[in-house]
Amino acid sequence: MDRVIVIGTRKSKLALWQANWVKTQLANAGIDSKLAPISTQGDRILDVAISKIGAKGVFTEELEAKLQNGEIDIAVHSAKDMPSVLAESFEIIAFGPRTRVNDVLISPNKVNLANPIVIGTSSTRRMAFLRHFYPHIKTIDMRGNLQTRIEKMKSGDCDALILAYAGVQRMNYESMIQHVFDEKVWVPAVGQGSIAIEAHNSLDLSVRAQIKLNLNHSQTAFQLIAERAFLEKFEGGCSIPIFANATSHQNKILLRGGIISLDGKKKILRERSNYDAKDLGRALASEVLEVGGQKILKEIRNKFEI
Repeated sequence: MDRVIVIGTRKSKLALWQANWVKTQLANAGIDSKLAPISTQGDRILDVAISKIGAKGVFTEELEAKLQNGEIDIAVHSAKDMPSVLAESFEIIAFGPRTRVNDVLISPNKVNLANPIVIGTSSTRRMAFLRHFYPHIKTIDMRGNLQTRIEKMKSGDCDALILAYAGVQRMNYESMIQHVFDEKVWVPAVGQGSIAIEAHNSLDLSVRAQIKLNLNHSQTAFQLIAERAFLEKFEGGCSIPIFANATSHQNKILLRGGIISLDGKKKILRERSNYDAKDLGRALASEVLEVGGQKILKEIRNKFEI
């Protein structure tokens, strides 16, 4: 390829780690690229919970604007930050290989979930799970990049944080992990543990093909197509505590997913398996909605006036 690929990314250390991973994979294929760090709404507004900002693409909108006007060729995201439905003309063209999907509890001190500790998180899903499984634990909203949140924790704002294992591992904080949540019970967010590479449909087809060839991990993509099809039925942003995790063996997928009320009192979790990823995601979502998920979803939408 005789052109330099411009990679759009958020400015946090974790986002830059992910973008540099993409840059390295392209370099290994003989493709030159450079990074274009961009500040997003979700990075700038730190005094408001993500669920209250309002936009579904709080970490993606500015990157998409740069994709559309041609300033960048591709945008690198944490797959879990991607809205359930992309704006017209945009597409995820590759998913990087997935690491462990689990949520983890981290702290510089020994902490026990059996005790009444204070945990920081900005995720409505994690808050709802804590209220469901550990009602004695207090939660506080904790925004900012990973390093900022850790410094807030060390300063005494909370006793521990709940984070995705992927980010903790990539930023070398594994020594602080106090507990790994069972992904079959404490189900992660859709896409957790993977990197998504997004493009606008104006991107040259040959460039798109080369990027997909060298970056897309087929097994991860197979799983995330199912998870995102599940998410799409709920039309939810960051304020909706929806969860899903797919595993695959050969050509068959097992998808586990559901929704939980904000107070943690009502939790629906179902699982199905199929060979068609998209059909599986849609079918499981329909089942969850039919057995009470629709009512929970309506209550959440009313609360946030979505």
